[in-house]
Amino acid sequence: MTIAIIGGGISGLTLAWHLQKAGAYYDLFEAAPRPGGTVRTEHQGHYLLETGPNSLQLSPELEELLQALGLSDQIQEAAAVSQNRYVLRNGQYRQLPTSPPKLLTNGFFSLKAKWNFVQELRRPVPPSDPTETLASFFRRRFGSEVVEYALNPFISGIYAGDPEKLLLHKTFPQLAALEQQHGSVIRGLMQKKSGAGRGRIFTLRNGLQTLTDKLASRLGRAHFGQAVTALHRHSDDGRWELETTAGPAPRLYDHVVLALPAYAAAELLRPELPDAAEALGQVYYPPMTAIYSAYHRAAVQHPLNGFGALHPKAEQPYAAGSVWTSSIFPNRAPAGQVLFTTFVGGSQYETQAREPEATQKAAVHEELSRFYGITEAPVWQYRYFWERAIPQFDARIVPAHAAMDALAPLGLHATANWRAGVGVPDCVRHAKALALKLFPPLS
Repeated sequence: MTIAIIGGGISGLTLAWHLQKAGAYYDLFEAAPRPGGTVRTEHQGHYLLETGPNSLQLSPELEELLQALGLSDQIQEAAAVSQNRYVLRNGQYRQLPTSPPKLLTNGFFSLKAKWNFVQELRRPVPPSDPTETLASFFRRRFGSEVVEYALNPFISGIYAGDPEKLLLHKTFPQLAALEQQHGSVIRGLMQKKSGAGRGRIFTLRNGLQTLTDKLASRLGRAHFGQAVTALHRHSDDGRWELETTAGPAPRLYDHVVLALPAYAAAELLRPELPDAAEALGQVYYPPMTAIYSAYHRAAVQHPLNGFGALHPKAEQPYAAGSVWTSSIFPNRAPAGQVLFTTFVGGSQYETQAREPEATQKAAVHEELSRFYGITEAPVWQYRYFWERAIPQFDARIVPAHAAMDALAPLGLHATANWRAGVGVPDCVRHAKALALKLFPPLS
């Protein structure tokens, strides 16, 4: 059994790691000279920045991987205040309720919205609809206010998405299951709470790139700086031949795994599988910019006692919101300073994402100053831009997933955030499961 992995981000590296542990023959090819894909840590002067995922949730698969790599002692858990989340409402930041009982006692939602929460327990459950959007689901279960002031900022700030377009069954299938199984989302969540709790939020002391760097260093057959330029399937035995920038790959492969963004996978598939390539090429990745802004702590009036603040589109903001980086992980900025990571763009704010750097920095500073009571210019600012940020699980993802399902009998597979889910824990979980499928342990 021979397996080629194309792509050296967290998905491809994790897959290679599990195959290597199982004793399978694999080759991993990555076009870039460095591993990790979008997992990237930058040291900019006195500031430690994440230009990919800002923090992670500690899933069982991720914890297992960190232990196996000897990185458990590098885990830095988020400060306790990170449990507090804020949303902009009527020009001011207000704390979201942190538990179901607080939905009714916290002043964030109106009396009408609170009544809708109570009524959700008895609302009828229609047949499951795979085309239903997140906004449609939350609107019929909880009402419009929850969509505008909870769902919209969450989806925009975390997923760079639009809840009017993202599909419930692709983005949060567990919510659809709760409704169908328990007749109520709230009832299902309350019963589920007695089981496993939410994973802890953490980073690694020297940045999340430590994980992908360590993974890559432990792989015996990883080829970095070597792009795959073509795939050819042999008509006689169905195995795959790969052409790379360094010449033909060393073997013929029974399986090829595309651990790539959908648009990059599409280009590889186009010559031999144009229909599948067309489906993958339609997956939408909106642009996104991160503006990192540091201020003297004394110049910021807000207590910054939380994870960050998100902006509903109804408030007509410039940015989707900010993570209060130095509140979560104090070592990311010098003593006496605070560091904001502000996100500009996504599918609802594409125009802002592509504005000139100076325009973005000035607009972010103005908005931060207005909402946080900042009285001075930033000590330091930095910009990072993604032309294609987070894949959107909207109607365009459905034919892409179906296309990969149809290619599995040919020995073609995909493991990446557009296939597994957008979070690193999703990618780690999916890659491990695929490794077990391709090379199952001996019984």
